[in-house]
Amino acid sequence: MEKIWLSLAKMSGKEEAYIREAFETNWVTPLGPNVDGFESDINSWLTHQGCPDAHVTALASGTSAIHLALVMLNIGRGDEVICQSFTFAASANPICYVGATPVFVDSEPGTWNIDPDLLEEAIVDRKKKTGKLPRAIIAVHLYGTPACMNRITEIARRYEIPLIEDAAEAMGSIYDGKPCGTIGDYGIFSFNGNKMITTSGGGALISHNKADADKAKFYATQAREPFPYYQHEKIGYNYRMSNISAGIGRGQMHILDSHIARRRVNHNLYVEKFKDIAGITVKEPQGDATMLPNYWLTCIEIDNTIAGTTRDELSAKLAAANIESRPLWKPMHMQPVFAEAPAYTNGTSEKAFEQGLCLPSGPVVTDDDIDYIINTIKK
Repeated sequence: MEKIWLSLAKMSGKEEAYIREAFETNWVTPLGPNVDGFESDINSWLTHQGCPDAHVTALASGTSAIHLALVMLNIGRGDEVICQSFTFAASANPICYVGATPVFVDSEPGTWNIDPDLLEEAIVDRKKKTGKLPRAIIAVHLYGTPACMNRITEIARRYEIPLIEDAAEAMGSIYDGKPCGTIGDYGIFSFNGNKMITTSGGGALISHNKADADKAKFYATQAREPFPYYQHEKIGYNYRMSNISAGIGRGQMHILDSHIARRRVNHNLYVEKFKDIAGITVKEPQGDATMLPNYWLTCIEIDNTIAGTTRDELSAKLAAANIESRPLWKPMHMQPVFAEAPAYTNGTSEKAFEQGLCLPSGPVVTDDDIDYIINTIKK
C-alpha cells in the first residue's frame, strides 16, 4: 500500500495558472499581483467567516508573522512574553529574536491550550517577581482546537496586555462565532506544506486596521522609508511573500473550505471507529464556548496499561505498515534550549506528550485509508 502521510498538501489544479501568469509577466520577485490578490482572497474569506475588519499581510512564514507582531508591540530586551508551553518551537522562538524572555504557561485538559487560571497566576507572579507585567501573551490554537479565548481575552484586557493569537494550525476553526486568528490584537496563519492550505512556505499576519497592516508591510520590506533613494530609520526584515508563492496560495484558496470539511470528516470517522478499541481515545475538545475546530490533526491518547502498547511502540508499528504518525509537540518548558525560562506547569502537557499521537488527517486521506489505519492498530 502507498504510504499514508500525516498531512499531505493537495493541489486544486488552479495554482499553475497563477504561477504561469507570474512567469509570463516576469513577476518572479517578492511582491506583485499574486501577493495583493492572495491577501484580498484571505480578506474576503475572513469576511464570509464573520470578520469583516481583518487586514492581511502575506509573509514568508508564520514564524515571521509572530516576530513582526512582537516588533510592532515594541517588545525587546528586559521584557517578558507569556507563551503557551504546549506548542511548536516557532511560537516561542521569536520572543528570543527580539531579546525578550519567554514565560511558559501549561495547558488545561479540555483543549490542551493555555490554562486561563494558570495564565493569570503567572501574570500576578511575574509582576511580583519583576515589578512589571509581561508585555504580551501568545495563545495557540493547538492542532486546530480553539483556546478558551473568552477567558483569555478578558484576562489580557484586564491587565492591559496585548494578545497574539497563534492560529498557524487553526485556519478555518471557529470560536464563539469568530474565526480563529481574528480574536486577539494580532493573529497569524501558517501556509507551510502540511497546513490547511500551502504556499510551499509562507504565513500571514492578521491585523484589525489598515494602519497596523501598513506598518507590518513596512517592517517586512526592510523598513524602507518613502524616499527616492534607500533610506532606513528603523531595522527592517526581508519577510514579504514572493509572487510565485502567493500564486500557489491563490490556487489553494479555491479548495480551502473543502480541505476543512474533509479534515472534519476524517476526525469524525476516527471518533466512530475508535469506540471499540480499549485504551485508546480520540481527543475530543471541550472549551468554554461554542467552537468548531478544523481538526488539522486528529490526536489519540494511549493508556498503555489498558491498550498494552506505548505511544512509541504503536508509532513504530504504524510506520512498519507505511502509515506516518507523529508524537504530540514536546512542551517548550521541557526543551533544553528553554531550560532557564520561567514556567508555570500543571502536568497536562507532559501527560499529553507522553501518551499522545497524531494520525493521518490531511485532505488526501480517504475513508479506506482510515479503515486501514484502524485495522492496523487493532492488530
